[in-house]
Amino acid sequence: MHFPKAYADRVAKLRVPGGFVLVAAFLWLAAPTWGSLVYGLLISLLGLALRAWAAGHLEKNRTLAQSGPYAYLRNPLYVGTLTVAAGFAVASRRWELGLLFAAVFLLIYLPVVELEEQHLRSLFPEYAGYAERVPPFFPHFNGSSGTKRFQLAVYIRNQEYQAGIGFLVGAAVLTWKCW
Repeated sequence: MHFPKAYADRVAKLRVPGGFVLVAAFLWLAAPTWGSLVYGLLISLLGLALRAWAAGHLEKNRTLAQSGPYAYLRNPLYVGTLTVAAGFAVASRRWELGLLFAAVFLLIYLPVVELEEQHLRSLFPEYAGYAERVPPFFPHFNGSSGTKRFQLAVYIRNQEYQAGIGFLVGAAVLTWKCW
């Protein structure tokens, strides 16, 4: 999918405000049960784990991340975010939230991914070869995850713990709504 640059630039600015709209819709519409909460939060935890793994390998604008989950897919942070959102949609028991999350991903996040890939191509000459070998969203499990290990300091520098805090807040709200 290719988006006009002007559109991608505009929607890139909507990521944060769009997130607040999603949170408001989530708070208003969610109708979880204990069963949906367990299944949905387990799915979300998988996405959160993928994001954490990726964040420990990502040294933004310094080196091209090709180890850890980046050896299998180019956008593990976005796939992790989508998985977290899908889990929260399952937990909330509202298909409307799943549809809303999917629309935001398609209309806002995919254009942002294109912008980021353009940026990476300009920073790292080796990005073109990497992009040919590694798919953007659906992992391809051929080869190893590289020699570089997960680095807690990099995870912290990337402030990925904020996603964990967001997960805990969302889980607490859903738990409260179950009562």
